Amino acid sequence: MRYLLFILFLSFGARTTIAQSLPEQNTLALLQGWNTWNNPSVLSHVLMPEGLNVQFSFRKKRTGPYWLRDAYIASPKYNFPEQIEPKEHAFDGSYTALYLEWEGVKASIQTARIGNDIVLLFSPDDTTADATLPTLVVETGFLWNKPGTLQFEENLISAKMSDQNIPIRYIGNRVDTNLPLSTPHFCFESYEEIAIYTGEKRTLEEIKVLIETAKSELKKEAEQYGKLSESYQALQSVIAWNQFYDAFNDRGLASVSRIWNEAWGGYIIFDWDTYFIGLMAALENKILAYANIFAITDAVTDNGFIPNVKSTYLRSNDRSQPPVGSLCVKMIYDRYGEKWFLEEVYEELLSWNRWWSKYRDNQGYLSWGSDPHLEGMSPHTKQAAKWESGLDNSPLFDEAKFDSTTNMLNLASVGLMSLYIADCKYLAAISEELEKEKEAKELRSRADQYAQKLNELWDEKTGIYRDKNLTTGEFSTHIAPTNLYPLLAHVPTPKQARRMVQEHLLNPDIFYGDWMIPSIARNDSAYIDNSYWRGRIWAPMNFLVYLGLRNYELEEAQQLIAKKSEALLMQSWLGKRRIHENYNADTGQGDDVRNSDPFYAWGALLAFIPLIEEGYFEVQKIK
Repeated sequence: MRYLLFILFLSFGARTTIAQSLPEQNTLALLQGWNTWNNPSVLSHVLMPEGLNVQFSFRKKRTGPYWLRDAYIASPKYNFPEQIEPKEHAFDGSYTALYLEWEGVKASIQTARIGNDIVLLFSPDDTTADATLPTLVVETGFLWNKPGTLQFEENLISAKMSDQNIPIRYIGNRVDTNLPLSTPHFCFESYEEIAIYTGEKRTLEEIKVLIETAKSELKKEAEQYGKLSESYQALQSVIAWNQFYDAFNDRGLASVSRIWNEAWGGYIIFDWDTYFIGLMAALENKILAYANIFAITDAVTDNGFIPNVKSTYLRSNDRSQPPVGSLCVKMIYDRYGEKWFLEEVYEELLSWNRWWSKYRDNQGYLSWGSDPHLEGMSPHTKQAAKWESGLDNSPLFDEAKFDSTTNMLNLASVGLMSLYIADCKYLAAISEELEKEKEAKELRSRADQYAQKLNELWDEKTGIYRDKNLTTGEFSTHIAPTNLYPLLAHVPTPKQARRMVQEHLLNPDIFYGDWMIPSIARNDSAYIDNSYWRGRIWAPMNFLVYLGLRNYELEEAQQLIAKKSEALLMQSWLGKRRIHENYNADTGQGDDVRNSDPFYAWGALLAFIPLIEEGYFEVQKIK
């Protein structure tokens, strides 16, 4: 990955880079100014690239737990002591808001950026003095070994860097509390309103005006989406709150969840999750969209594929994940039209596409698999092959066997073949944009080849494409939304597409219901498990089925999925401001099980679908 390090020589002999001549495209521009870059705490605000941190923390006055320093948006089922309700969060950190409860403290925290300065307002619910409440501590520091010094002065903390001095000031009744902290800090009673700010002196009233102005500007941005303004705010909030600084690679990006990052030693990016997050970010934040696409594409393995997972200390060199990269890249390109973006990721996408046909071709079909490898999580096993599918415990694979000779499940996968054909077609379109006609011809030929094999999986009796056991030659008895993915590849005839919709998508015994689309048919015996991919609703499935419907004259069905997806998202968002990893297909609840992260970024695909449907993000039909 070149990351925009191409050198241009101008006519006067001056040297510059594409990043310098096109500053908006420079992903380093993402790491500018104050934002919630520090993954372990949503109460931390960091000035980048300097690394200056201003962070709210809390110290109990007696009996443990004594400290709240790391703070996450988590479900009570995770047994986190803090309860945080995320509210607005501008992509660039120009305004953020959340509500916090911890050990009797109940308060709203709002922030606003003003140029290179920040103001933070802590507003407790009840200003009644209660000496037993925890102490509010405002910590300062330089994170990630960034250079700088801090000095406590009479009424401020002075942060000094090589090229600037930043005063950190406060408004409120500071209390003298001797705490064993290694950097300068302020302490306050948590039942009093206080403000923290940098730069010139300001009054509390001035700070409140600045915050209200920033909030109003963000609201105005959302209002351009009309009746979907709340959907847009939900999408923006979950992606922006999950935006963080990856110090291991010196980059900013958005991950699926801060909790997942921390559990994996600092950061983790998944294949299709990260591509989808980049696509959604493209709605309003091109730089973040590019950053995410570059991050996961740059994780390409020596064998030429994009891995299932890349984290601080691990890369899954044995397996990939659903090939949605070209789809997302092409959709982002269609929005912004910057050819250099395609050039930046093209070779990796082409290498990945070729890898599937070379290593996952199984008797002419495609199957999920896992290669032998010394590193990774349970490589060369059935579970690893299921992880490659992204559907970790789906009933689709219950009867399948893992063949250690072919390194694949003995199952011809409708879902994989459909996604791969779509990948070939999207990448062919990208090739044509880049005037790579030879590669475009190669890709379209491969799409046709696998489309012919996919048509062999059409079951005329049941009116849908079905996975096939390659040992017995029998169709699988399980039906999942992946069986509708041929619509995404634009392989079915219009007549077949209508059958798939009428007899399955709109069938209450299979997929239709108050909440849609369940990850396995409602009449499947595994549906009642209601665990992960065994019956619960997942946003990416809704999204891929929705895109497939757009390839046909099936407007009522696509409007239905858009409406159902928005309703599912809003039920949790308008309540506790949650966007879940997955949802109960009977109740629409996301917090009824522990294995549903409460603030998972790709859940916002449920908002992205209606935004596309209403024309706010143009999607071209696949050819």
